[in-house]
Amino acid sequence: MLHEIDEALRGLLTPAVEGDVAFDAPTRDWAARRNAPTLNAYLYDIREDVARRERGAYAEWDAQGIVTRKRRPPRWFRLSYLVTAWTSRPEDEHRLLSGAMALLLPHEVLPDDAVPESVRSITTSLPITVAVPPSESRSLADIWSALGGELKPSLDVVITTPFPVTPVYEVAPPVTEGEIVVRGMAGVPAASRPRMIRRQGAVRVTHRAPTPDEAEERQEGPAAFEALEVLEDLESGSGGCGSQDGAGA
Repeated sequence: MLHEIDEALRGLLTPAVEGDVAFDAPTRDWAARRNAPTLNAYLYDIREDVARRERGAYAEWDAQGIVTRKRRPPRWFRLSYLVTAWTSRPEDEHRLLSGAMALLLPHEVLPDDAVPESVRSITTSLPITVAVPPSESRSLADIWSALGGELKPSLDVVITTPFPVTPVYEVAPPVTEGEIVVRGMAGVPAASRPRMIRRQGAVRVTHRAPTPDEAEERQEGPAAFEALEVLEDLESGSGGCGSQDGAGA
């Protein structure tokens, strides 16, 4: 995904220079090899944008509408580029930086045609900032010191993007069978028999007339009998259902 953001930035910067757009570390050795006007966008920092972190998980369904797995929300990252101009004259370098600013500043997000395909399923809005002062933990002077080069005018360009790889968790298969046990008012287990529901898919609640045994149970415990009326009358051709004696599954 990082290389796709590189190419998106290259596409934005290319009209500003009649030379190269590079992504190399601007060390002394690299600068000595330059023989053409160059805009260099060095990716010097990658860190998560924790303000965008989401909790929980998203469910993924199959064609039958059954949840097959859950996925954590994508994490967003801030990609910081040090954009510098390299020519033989400082005036030309300033001209290149001015052209880069003119091309980048009109955009608060990457243009739609520059958004990588790998993140389009997540978002098509990737924020971009230009020359915003970096945090105190990132000093540009320290970056130049680490590179071993001389301090040059530069633009701090930050593109915020989700990373399209997240943890995925498998889920248990859906419940397609259940058991209802109705007890008498006194809660005596022998007051009724377990009744089973089986069906491939979701269970639909219906009502039917009570059997003689169930009518007797209703007299013993009318409130308990209400629970029985979730049985039977499921659609044919979907696995079927029925009531059976005993507690077998």
